[in-house]
Amino acid sequence: MAAEKTRKVRTGVRADVRTAPGPCAHWDDQDADFIREVLDLVGDKWSVLVIGTLADGATRYSDLAVAIPGISQRMLTLTLKQLRRNGIVSRTAYPEVPPRVEYELTGLGTSLLSTVLALAAWSAGNQAEIRRHQQAFDADTQSAGS
Repeated sequence: MAAEKTRKVRTGVRADVRTAPGPCAHWDDQDADFIREVLDLVGDKWSVLVIGTLADGATRYSDLAVAIPGISQRMLTLTLKQLRRNGIVSRTAYPEVPPRVEYELTGLGTSLLSTVLALAAWSAGNQAEIRRHQQAFDADTQSAGS
């Protein structure tokens, strides 16, 4: 229900900027809204890390939690639920004692994997330069505020 409300709020956000040139001009409002919704999901830091972690195949929930430092149980559960809802991740529950649940990328998720890994590689490859810019910005902002 909250997702429905959020989606309604976002719908038509481009109406006021219709005349602005740029890459978004290629899509109508409905497509642009959907693209924004998908990018919100797959561009989220936890989604990127979950997708990247599942690159090696089916993984148990507890192993995902260990493999992704800093993610809370709640956030992992919510992220997996959203990725499942959008067809990027599948969940398989095995009728065993104790119960075993595994998650893995679907075909759609696998098609997204190279993009996610490229984004992570770009982040790692440009870390030093980004840190320099952050430090320079912080120093400038601090001296301007003094």
